[in-house]
Amino acid sequence: MSQSPMARALTLARRARAHTSPNPLVGAVVTDRRTGVILGEGYHHHAGGPHAEILALRQAGSKSRGQTLYVSLEPCNHTGRTPPCTEAIIKAEISTVYMATLDPNPTVSGGGAAALRQAGIEVHIGELGAEAFELNRPFFCWALEHRPLVILKSAMSFDGKVATYTGESKYLTHRAALDFAHEQRRLADAILVGVSTVLKDNPSLTYRGPLRGNDPVRVVVDSHGRTPPDAQLFLTGSLAPTLLFATDTAPLSWERDIFTAGGEVIRVDANPEGHASLPAVMEELSVRRLDRLLVEGGPTILSAFLQAGLADQWLGLIAPIILGQPGLSAIHGPGYATLNEAPKLKIRKARQIGEDALIEADFLSSPMLHPPKWLIGEVR
Repeated sequence: MSQSPMARALTLARRARAHTSPNPLVGAVVTDRRTGVILGEGYHHHAGGPHAEILALRQAGSKSRGQTLYVSLEPCNHTGRTPPCTEAIIKAEISTVYMATLDPNPTVSGGGAAALRQAGIEVHIGELGAEAFELNRPFFCWALEHRPLVILKSAMSFDGKVATYTGESKYLTHRAALDFAHEQRRLADAILVGVSTVLKDNPSLTYRGPLRGNDPVRVVVDSHGRTPPDAQLFLTGSLAPTLLFATDTAPLSWERDIFTAGGEVIRVDANPEGHASLPAVMEELSVRRLDRLLVEGGPTILSAFLQAGLADQWLGLIAPIILGQPGLSAIHGPGYATLNEAPKLKIRKARQIGEDALIEADFLSSPMLHPPKWLIGEVR
């Protein structure tokens, strides 16, 4: 059985994964109103390029008149890098538009649907809305929560340790797991670690996978200015910026050295413990339109995100090895006195990757677990 037009639009949208940021992934299909035959289709390839609706309408040409458009996200009704898609839809004399979700971007929300209806076009919202929300969760998180979608990644032993008691941790997991980790970097807008990871592992935090992709923006939470100016982060030749978040306790001389090395120091408020405020870090990343954040740091930074209530997803790579006590646990921090207090997750997928296992899960506390009803219902 062939895909429905909306399912086809979502399939097309997925083709541009890792290439449209900060724009969402969008696909569109024009069909014959009577027969359902596809007359044109397209997807948004990259930011600044034609939107999916425009490409689908171009392919359909004059056949679009009186026909049906399926699009995975509400068409824009404002001028950004490209003209409003609603104008092109109206000009093409489309009679009916099905959109999977509304666009929660404050400059768009409801405006596209309203403009089409005002022009006499029949509009329906919500078909495959949950799937469309899942496809663009980072974008929706930016628009609704004003922060990036936060994905915590950890590689650990069967007994939840990330290193032996002597600190040995390199190559705990195997080649296939490493390839998976680099694919996550390709999909991320930014990758974040704590300063302890920089001092211990001296990582480059670049993408080194087989597919075409760019390095994510490198982010270091370094409250007191301990990152050395000759760290590998600054020596990779990568075009991706390196951002270091510090408090006012970091020396000005260190900030100058980091600037000379090619990094940017951003000072934020300190939390009650004297560390850089993670909500303030998230706010700055959101302003820079970094919608998907991969946290690859060690146990301390992972715990900090949990304590701050800023975790949306968990990627747990598990190596078939037992390290025992007093190996380094995957999560540091104060811990939880009762089961009710502990963060809870919903497992999305569990599978084997080479010699290791992968568990993908959502935090039940995440506001991005389910789409708001209004997003996949009728315009408010």
